[in-house]
Amino acid sequence: MTDKALTLALTGASGAPYALRLMECVLAAGWQLHLLVSSAAKVVLATETTLKIPAKPDAAEAFLTEHFQAKPGQLRVYGKEDWFSPVASGSAAPKLMVVCPCSTGTLSAIAQGASDNLLERAADVVIKEQGKLILVPRESPLSAIHLENMLKLARLGVTIMPAAPGFYHEPKSINDLVDFMVARILDHLGLEQGLVPRWGYGNH
Repeated sequence: MTDKALTLALTGASGAPYALRLMECVLAAGWQLHLLVSSAAKVVLATETTLKIPAKPDAAEAFLTEHFQAKPGQLRVYGKEDWFSPVASGSAAPKLMVVCPCSTGTLSAIAQGASDNLLERAADVVIKEQGKLILVPRESPLSAIHLENMLKLARLGVTIMPAAPGFYHEPKSINDLVDFMVARILDHLGLEQGLVPRWGYGNH
């Protein structure tokens, strides 16, 4: 397993453009990408973007590999009950995982250690192996339940990074706002990025 590997999970929260841009950047950097896409995420993708991912993992893998012009084998897609995939085991899973966008339902399941599907299990593995798990929730307003789950996970070392782009870089388009969030995620993954100038370097 390469150190430059990431598990990326998409759930049914709004924010599909963040996930697609993150995929693009990670693959362009030459990293290995393990992708988990929930059924609700596919609906959101079709609603918020023009991308319609095939239902079967093999077909989705071929489709996305061509879409992002990834190298053969660089992008792997797994089904929700693919328990023999690398991300299901601490001995094989990448130490880095991002759930983007992260629904509050998925947030709750991860906080409780439910592991009812591969996405939840993959997150559980990263926590137990003391890797880096980044959750990008997109919900407003946040209830006490959401906040308590976030606090519980933050105390375990999980990075909670709400999809709340800043405006100090004077965005001119939605893509600029998307890039703001993706840049922050890439920073926390340790992946060099030039999407947004760092504070004090190029901003006013």
